[in-house]
Amino acid sequence: MKSTMMPSPLLISSMLNRAGKLFPDVEIVSSRPDGSRHRYTNRDLHRRSRQLAAALQRAGLAKGDRVATLMWNCSEHLEAYFGVPESGGVVHTLSLRQHPDELAYIMNHAVDRFLIVEDVLLDVFERIRSRVSCERVLVVDRGSGRLPEGAESYEGFIAEPGEPIDPGLAEDDACAMCYTSGTTGRPKGVLYSHRAIALHSLAISLPDQIGISRLDTALPIVPMFHANAWGVPYAATMVGSKQVMPGRNLQPEALLDLIQDEQVTVIAGVPTIWLGALNALEREPGRWKLTEGLRVLVGGAAAPESMIRRLEKLGVRLIHGWGMTETAPVATVSTLKPEMGLWSDDERYALLARQGLPLPFIETRAVEDQVEVPWDGETAGELEVRGPWVAAGYYNSDQTEKWTADGWLRTGDVATIDSDGYIKITDRAKDLIKSGGEWISSVDLENTLVGHEAVREAAVIAVPHPKWQERPLAVVILKDGRTVEPSELRAFLAQTFAAWQLPDAFVFVTQLPYTSTGKVLKRKLRDDFADWQWDATVSAELTSQPTL
Repeated sequence: MKSTMMPSPLLISSMLNRAGKLFPDVEIVSSRPDGSRHRYTNRDLHRRSRQLAAALQRAGLAKGDRVATLMWNCSEHLEAYFGVPESGGVVHTLSLRQHPDELAYIMNHAVDRFLIVEDVLLDVFERIRSRVSCERVLVVDRGSGRLPEGAESYEGFIAEPGEPIDPGLAEDDACAMCYTSGTTGRPKGVLYSHRAIALHSLAISLPDQIGISRLDTALPIVPMFHANAWGVPYAATMVGSKQVMPGRNLQPEALLDLIQDEQVTVIAGVPTIWLGALNALEREPGRWKLTEGLRVLVGGAAAPESMIRRLEKLGVRLIHGWGMTETAPVATVSTLKPEMGLWSDDERYALLARQGLPLPFIETRAVEDQVEVPWDGETAGELEVRGPWVAAGYYNSDQTEKWTADGWLRTGDVATIDSDGYIKITDRAKDLIKSGGEWISSVDLENTLVGHEAVREAAVIAVPHPKWQERPLAVVILKDGRTVEPSELRAFLAQTFAAWQLPDAFVFVTQLPYTSTGKVLKRKLRDDFADWQWDATVSAELTSQPTL
């Protein structure tokens, strides 16, 4: 028996129209390269997005054509988020942090027909221009006056008033496109449907998730070219939140000024951003007045328990999330169940450091040797997910091994699921360290290391060992002006880990290599230290190393 409900499609245009009609005077603030802030409203966003859609249609855009963007977080990027799907096209956000070879490959693989680029990023485009074919290049001018031969002004392109023609969209039509960061092989494209983005926006806005509402001022520090800024711009537009776009200046002091001046209440960003902000806040207490009830969504890499504690001391609530490009991207967040408010601080912080519970409509399971692992929180297995905003395949690819025969996405993350349903990512499958037949979690070691008062960042990798197969090596960045002996760090870790789990060596560096999405590039670290010579004295101490 069929229902009597209206067959109303879930479309991005509905979110834009709602913002323009119900919240027309809500501000959108964008930081500009010269330090100024551009202000306009949802009314302007609605009008200009539709003008962009109409202009693209006049330029010959066909339904499903890809329109690439090469921009920081700014109002014009937000216009593309909504205007391109309104035209029937697919907005394809390009990571400016990709190597030129990868960027050219991605644009050619996606068959990008149009490109919108900020003039401050024209140098990035020029490095690949001869290797890609875009019919129209639209330049967003930030005052440089640069207009490469064959390119045209974005403002001129959208200047003509007009309404877009209804492209006859269905909710399962593609509206956005992102590529994976390429940590394993070539970057792979994921096409998001209107329905997926709409449901994802509703889910992350729920009170037990991120709780984005019209009372909020939202600041997506995570780039809009990184998995759609975790969906925050879509959700904030949908519910009528004020939005603040940071532009390219992501230095801690500039971000904290922005947070204070605009009274930001919800922020999304990777842990490395928050490490810098925390250090600045603790270095100059009282300089910045943060909004009461400020909450931050942290993802992209595991948030250490020490970060949660430090933020809470400042009155900031950290919400730990997890997801992938393939999950649009938020799939889980860590928030407490009511009875957990009575737990001890140690129990509560340990739980909040987990990746949390799946969002509504997202299913998860941990699988080891093709058998689902019970929810006992002890045995780890590969995390698999499925749901209405989880990809069922990659764009223009025959790679199917990422999906199970019964339709689950293999994430490549090793996880446990406890009896309450909370997920803990113990490591990426490729980053686990197998020593003497036993597994060591690099993530657990890293999260504990950054809890040391002298440590700013840390990465732990597996390095070949003549006796134990692999041993952990810790690569550490110290806080400014701090020094520490490796023996002190070993002793610090020994409070939590068995002797055989401790890193055999500590290497102190000034920077770590990162992927285009802000994750530590462990593959490069493993290559850099592949010929590491172990200290025989230290290795000989590992007499308690269990073996199979």
